[in-house]
Amino acid sequence: MNPPSQSVGDKRRTFRSLHDSGCFVLPNPWDPGSARYLQSLGFKAVATTSAGFAWSQARPDNGVTVDQVIEHLRAMVAAVDVPVNADFEAGFAADAAGVERNVRRAVETGVAGLSIEDSTGDPAQPLYPREVAVERLCAARQAIDAAGGDTLLVGRSEGFIVGRPDLAETIARLRAYAEAGADCLYAPGIRAREEIKAVVDAVAPKPVNVLIGWPTDLTVQDLAALGVRRISVGGALARAAWGGFMRVAKEIAEAGTFAGFGEAANGAVLNGIFSDE
Repeated sequence: MNPPSQSVGDKRRTFRSLHDSGCFVLPNPWDPGSARYLQSLGFKAVATTSAGFAWSQARPDNGVTVDQVIEHLRAMVAAVDVPVNADFEAGFAADAAGVERNVRRAVETGVAGLSIEDSTGDPAQPLYPREVAVERLCAARQAIDAAGGDTLLVGRSEGFIVGRPDLAETIARLRAYAEAGADCLYAPGIRAREEIKAVVDAVAPKPVNVLIGWPTDLTVQDLAALGVRRISVGGALARAAWGGFMRVAKEIAEAGTFAGFGEAANGAVLNGIFSDE
C-alpha cells in the first residue's frame, strides 16, 4: 500500500462528485489501520466515528476533547488516499462562535467533509431549539466558506437517536439546515422505508445520508432505489471489532481456552495491507 498521494483539493473534489448521483457506502473506521483496510477493499471514501474513536481512547461516546479529535482527524487524513468525512459531533462548543472556530480547525486537517449535529448532550433537552441549531450550522458554513468552501457540510438532526422520534420535526429541521447551507442532510435513526423516502423527498435535490448500524433486510440497492445518496455505519464496525475481541478475551479469562483465535485475522495478510512497498 503506497502512502497517500492525492492533494486535499483532489480529495474534496472527489468527495463532492460522489454526492452528485448514485449511491455509495461511506464506512466508518476508528483508527488509521481500520481506515487503511477499508481503502484496500475499494471504498471510495471513509468517515470517522465519534463513538469508535472515543472507545479506542477508553472514553464513552462524546467523551473526548476537540483537541483529541483534531489530532485524530489529521492522522486519519494522512493514513488514506481517499476522502475522509469527519464526525464532528455538535462542534465542541456551546455557542455559534465556538462552532465556527472549531470547524475552522477541522477544515485545516484536510478532511473532505464534516457533520454538525443538533444534539445538546442534555437528556432533559436533547436537541437545541431549531433556531439555535440553524445559527450553529450557519457558523459552520461561514467557517468553511472562509477557507474556500470546498469542504462538504453535513447537517444532522438527532431526534431519532436522542428520544425525540418526530418525523415532521426532523424534516423541518433538515429543510432549515439545507437552507442554512448544508450540502448533505442526515437523520440517524430513521429505519422504515417510508421514513427514509419521506426525508429524501423533503430535502431533494440535496443528497441524504442514511445510517445502517444494525441488522436489516435493506440492501445498498434498496436504499439507492429510495433515493439515498450515501450510507454510513456509524460505530457499528467498531462495535463488531469490539465484539470479537471481547468474546475471545472472556473465553481466555473465564474458560482458560483459546478456540476463539481460530477466527483471528492472518498476521501476514495484515502486514501486506499495511506495507508501503
